[in-house]
Amino acid sequence: MASAIAYISRDTDGILWNKVLEAGLGPIDFRTRDQLGNKDDIEVVLAWKPETGLIASFPNVKLIVSLGMGVDHLLADDKLPPGVPITRIMDDGLVGQMSEYAIYWALRHHRDIDKYAASQRARRWKPEDFVDTIHRRIGITGLGTIGQDAASKFAAMGFPTAGWSRTQKTLPGVETFHGPDGLAAFLARTDILVNVLPLTRDTKGLLDAKLFAALPKGAYVINMGRGGHVVDDDLIAALNSGHLSGAALDVFNTEPLPDNHPYWTHPKVQMTPHIAGATNPRTASPGVVENIKRMRAGQPLINTVDPVTGY
Repeated sequence: MASAIAYISRDTDGILWNKVLEAGLGPIDFRTRDQLGNKDDIEVVLAWKPETGLIASFPNVKLIVSLGMGVDHLLADDKLPPGVPITRIMDDGLVGQMSEYAIYWALRHHRDIDKYAASQRARRWKPEDFVDTIHRRIGITGLGTIGQDAASKFAAMGFPTAGWSRTQKTLPGVETFHGPDGLAAFLARTDILVNVLPLTRDTKGLLDAKLFAALPKGAYVINMGRGGHVVDDDLIAALNSGHLSGAALDVFNTEPLPDNHPYWTHPKVQMTPHIAGATNPRTASPGVVENIKRMRAGQPLINTVDPVTGY
């Protein structure tokens, strides 16, 4: 009977995942990418960016777990075994990291830190014009777990905060917009745009020339969703024209970012290598343990993903 758990990822967290899963499940048959053994034994797959067709090569797999809170990296595989449930992690630690990332770059822009750094290098004493927090409007695209956490924290700091989502949602202290009809009004009141949408067929390329033009002149963009949300040429054009004042980017259409990509040297772009939020096995494992127990007991799973909508 298949009972092995396969860990399919290029990172080095396999030892930690083995430890936290054993703490919750007892002794387990835990296998890594380079030591899969007999594939017939594999019942559960924990995966991040697996090779196309790899998961389908496990004939008895019963549960697929995304090692990230997004699942686009899994759904890109058109050979996933049909009917096998896909779940995603829910990681409070990762959620907190993502909010920290958004707040850091928003405050850095809000308080003109880069201008002051340039003044320091030039040995120039030059106070910048002060912008009151109540006049710096934050807008968050995506009001899932991460978006709601970030929005609540921005609102608590005194920023006028709004969120946009596919379907209607409510959040205390946060103005909400939804659907295609609500997007234009949302963008028009947004000075700092924070993107945390999932990447789906509907959201791919959403951050394009039309969207950037709908933002107020001087708006700032923070993308920690997926690189596929951004049309790179359109973002660069909006930065070069002066319509956007800058961008902080953590995710890219191609990762690692090619050496010759203009983002590397663009004076208005700040970059990080997809580190806004890192999965923490300690905080992410309880939901995975719970789902493995539920699967083995024939009970309904939690944190399931609809392959059609992508979340």
